Amino acid sequence: MTTFQELDPVIHSRIRLSILSVLISVREADFIYLKEATGTTDGNLSTHLSKLEQAGYVKITKGFVGKKPRTTCSITNKGKDAFSKYVKNLEQFIHPCE
Repeated sequence: MTTFQELDPVIHSRIRLSILSVLISVREADFIYLKEATGTTDGNLSTHLSKLEQAGYVKITKGFVGKKPRTTCSITNKGKDAFSKYVKNLEQFIHPCE
């Protein structure tokens, strides 16, 4: 009998999983790009990014381009490890006999 590993509850949200899926493949992404890529609102994205930042999975950098504020996000090494583990654990549910 296969013992299933628990899925990380921080990642196991459609939007947080989407955020990490984008960030795993880029050096960094700005807030607007993440908002469009995840199809969510400013407030919702901000809330989910905060949860990922609190867990240490993403780094959020705030700055300015000229006089316009710019928020960029990148995945941390801890976030990469957690994402990799999440995908591995998810595969147990998809292919339980392998």
